[in-house]
Amino acid sequence: MTLDPGEYDISELGPKIKDVEDVDELREILEAEKSGENRAGAIALVESRIEKFSEDDEADVEGIDLSAMSAAEVGNALQRVDDPDELERLLQEESEGEDRGAVKRLVQRRLDAVQGSEESEGEESAVDDRPPEERHPDLSHPTRDKRHVRSLRDGRYRDMWVYCETQAGELASVSREMLGKARELMDGYNDRYAGGGDGGDGDGEDGGEERVVAVLVGDDVRGHADDCIALGADVVVVHEDERLERFQHNPYTEIVADMARAGAEHVEGEVAGGREEAWRDYDKPRYFLFPATNNGRDLSALVQAELDSGLASDCSGLYIEEEVISNPVKTGAAGTKRTFERVLHMKRPDFSGFEYSTILCLDNPRREFHPQGASVIPGSFDVPDPDPERAGVVVDHELELDEAWFRVAVTDHERLDEGVDLSGHDVVVAVGRGIGDDPTRGIELALDLAEAFEDAAVGVSRGIVTGSYAFEPHVEQYAREERQIGETGQVVAPDLYVAAGISGAVQHKVGMDESETVVAVNTDPEARIRDFSDFFVEGDLFEVLPTLTEAVRRGTFAFGAAAEDAAATDGGEVRRPSERPGTDAPTGGEGE
Repeated sequence: MTLDPGEYDISELGPKIKDVEDVDELREILEAEKSGENRAGAIALVESRIEKFSEDDEADVEGIDLSAMSAAEVGNALQRVDDPDELERLLQEESEGEDRGAVKRLVQRRLDAVQGSEESEGEESAVDDRPPEERHPDLSHPTRDKRHVRSLRDGRYRDMWVYCETQAGELASVSREMLGKARELMDGYNDRYAGGGDGGDGDGEDGGEERVVAVLVGDDVRGHADDCIALGADVVVVHEDERLERFQHNPYTEIVADMARAGAEHVEGEVAGGREEAWRDYDKPRYFLFPATNNGRDLSALVQAELDSGLASDCSGLYIEEEVISNPVKTGAAGTKRTFERVLHMKRPDFSGFEYSTILCLDNPRREFHPQGASVIPGSFDVPDPDPERAGVVVDHELELDEAWFRVAVTDHERLDEGVDLSGHDVVVAVGRGIGDDPTRGIELALDLAEAFEDAAVGVSRGIVTGSYAFEPHVEQYAREERQIGETGQVVAPDLYVAAGISGAVQHKVGMDESETVVAVNTDPEARIRDFSDFFVEGDLFEVLPTLTEAVRRGTFAFGAAAEDAAATDGGEVRRPSERPGTDAPTGGEGE
């Protein structure tokens, strides 16, 4: 075993095992953890890694030894067992042996899925649309009176909708990002699929090209419609009302859901009522994007629930592709595969950014899930250049707002400091615990370097915010939580990110990993930030930063040369780490 998990905390263990792809070695690490620290989080992390590299292995059903497998390994192996008799045997074996509740539940669930799909294979089962209280009269639960299913059968879905949030009267930057990404996605979609305005899998009648639909809700928001069109929208649906000056859950949810359904009710899988709208001929959007802001997170969950579909929250990547699925819940029968077309793949960070999950919202044989919805982390995509010549349609949404929706009213408010937004700058200079010898001087050097660029800002690591550093009054504002970068702070993606005196904990990596070029300055040649830097300067930041600043001011700045000069000043060394996954190898360039 090349790695002892007991030497690392959980946040350090993840990056350390990311290059371990040998399942046997991972199992040794797992056993070492269980016999040592026995931390639940570390065990889950290693088991997840084992599962990742075990899922493509050939299954030897006869050779499954439950006593030698963890619950995660059992769950993975069972996905390839379709024989009810074999599953019965495994269930009995576990009951008579280790008798682990989690393992028995996994085997029983797989058995139920296989037997259920066999019974329904080749025949169409009636959909039970009765409310929960009728189907389960023995239950006494607070959700029993809630409407459960408002999904459609054979519904018609089209277009990608984007909820465009406004902040302080301006179109939010993340709204602009989403419009640009939606335009890119739907251009590719139309190149591939135009001509099939179908419900789920591309078998419907010809529906022509599909569009980007922007949604504006609030007081005095119509003025943003032209901006939305210039950024990529084909249609802008607007609802204005002076009572909507501030975001409120109830009216905003009702309005956006009504827009999406064109005023219709969906009852027992069928469309009832609704408005005839000349610009659309479908039941619900195919896709729906929301901003992952405070208000956007709230609204996205409420609207998607009202539309009876799912939501992938806090996404940083989106693409549309077909997907082949073998899960019997989705295919309707065990041992079969089904190809789903036009699937929005929604990527979101997990394990503090160590892993990424791709979320899919797929129809079941008995139920359709539309729109496929996601909320987008601000800063995930580029803001497109507006095209003022683009043409589009602006639609006024008409709905009588119920006074009951406004039972809660804001009678007075105070405007707080808007805080600091680090996400829109070309350059970000961040400092960490490495300034500890002279905290005030460290911040001053960061400010000097930032001021040498035309568009730069200063940020800090969590260690500065939570530490007990003494700063002189003129720099105190730069060490506050509002400038923190990382998992619990801001997420930035500048062209250049300078990390001075920052070790590179995975929580900090989450906040700056999408930066185009990363230059790190650290006295420790083994600092973790070196693994995801384009240039690593081994040296004292109090010596290196002034040299970098002077090079930028001269206007003849090349990263490599300047870094070598800075390192030489401190007797250090500049190192170019190996190329980071997902980025182009840097060549070094002229700065400002």
